[in-house]
Amino acid sequence: MQEIMYLAPELVMVATGLVVLLAGVFLSPQSKNILGYLATLGTLAAIVLTIKSFGLLTMEGFQVGYAIFSETLSIDALSQFFKLVFLAVSLLVSIASIKYTENSDHTEEFYALVLFATFGMMIVASANDLILLFCAFELASLATFALAGFEKQNAKSLEGAMKYFIIGSVSAALMLFGLSFVYGATGTTSIPLIAKNPGLLIDNPIGIVAIVLLTAGFGFKMALVPFHMWAPDTYQGSPSVVSALLAAGSKKMGFVAAFRVFILALGALQPDWQFIFTLLAVVTMTFGNVVAVAQTSVKRMLAYSSLAQAGYIAMAFAVMTPVALAGGIMYTLAHAFMKAGAFIAAGAVVWMISSEKTGNLDVPDHLDSFRGLGKRMPLAALCMTVFVFALAGIPPTAGFMAKFVLFSSTIQAGMTWLAVIAILNSALSLFYYARLVKYMYFMPPEGKKEKVSIPFPYTAALLLAVAGVLVMGLWPEPFVELAMKAAMVLM
Repeated sequence: MQEIMYLAPELVMVATGLVVLLAGVFLSPQSKNILGYLATLGTLAAIVLTIKSFGLLTMEGFQVGYAIFSETLSIDALSQFFKLVFLAVSLLVSIASIKYTENSDHTEEFYALVLFATFGMMIVASANDLILLFCAFELASLATFALAGFEKQNAKSLEGAMKYFIIGSVSAALMLFGLSFVYGATGTTSIPLIAKNPGLLIDNPIGIVAIVLLTAGFGFKMALVPFHMWAPDTYQGSPSVVSALLAAGSKKMGFVAAFRVFILALGALQPDWQFIFTLLAVVTMTFGNVVAVAQTSVKRMLAYSSLAQAGYIAMAFAVMTPVALAGGIMYTLAHAFMKAGAFIAAGAVVWMISSEKTGNLDVPDHLDSFRGLGKRMPLAALCMTVFVFALAGIPPTAGFMAKFVLFSSTIQAGMTWLAVIAILNSALSLFYYARLVKYMYFMPPEGKKEKVSIPFPYTAALLLAVAGVLVMGLWPEPFVELAMKAAMVLM
């Protein structure tokens, strides 16, 4: 019974998803708006239960945690921290989607997919066995494949979903192939047992093959260059709320899985994969920022920016000190608020352009659509400004604090050259972020010039995301402490 209680947040998400799915069958399209509020309440309940579990772990052994269900699931500081990340993103997406799914015939399917995708991500965070980890990975992936192509009449949405599905299937095959090599060398799929027998991998050339395959498999989910090909098209073509889920939630699933597999299970091969991740981090952050400069689609610019952010987080694998890991883990939560909020703000602008039927309807998120946004939708413009400056690392925001912890730990570890590259990339990113702000505040609006009232769901989601960004920036101590405890699970 106690083991079930540790999984209370996951059970709440599954139960909410099933209730939403069944209730939708009996409701008219006009009545289905209530399903968004139901999904939001379920997610809030899961967040409360997850926060309560921190108190339980603190009393009984935070860093050790608990292995339940024949040690296939680990309830520890690392898993609970990432569950908060996934649930925070799911909450923002659920709130904003109340407007997106308004009067839709498929509201219940949308929210069920969001809730089940979040459930899969939460299981990945706790997975202590390679088979369970892969199954949870695919549960979340299948749900997000469907969400990416949710707008069936939109050719770009279908194109992005198809690329996501095809490349995702290939990456899943590579990941499974790599996991099979690990099993072949060690004779077990249990992450703790693999870690206890390092000699089986060190003395076996199969270990190197497994690292290459697993890097490709996880690199897809983390959107590290050159495994990023799907991300720009998928983020641009998907509904903005789905892009928020993918960039701010699904990507973090790749990171927590990589933390468990590479650091815990394959720690004996650290010199080999550490070099690979160092190279990937540098290439990813540089490529993402350089290409983002040339983008005229805001969602596509945010997609390439998201690649750069993944490069920053990947620095934790390169440095491998407790403080660096804490910085990378803290960055995942900061990025969740920043990137989800930015995509939701872009979604509000897309809604405005689509409802007015003016401007570039083929690319409603074009930079020109943001002209004069400070006058037309002041709140959306202000929130977007906070998000992009946070992504650039401007104080006093969550992005600044997370980068400060991560970059300073890199310098302390003697990898000053890597920190310099990351700082230069952050400076470069400020160019295209500032360009967006210039369009919003210093350029006259096109088309209709009157103010537009932003829908309440978008307003609530944006204010919640801004609150997360500013609270983490102004009061970082508890978040640094939680991230440090999560990092100690890996050490």
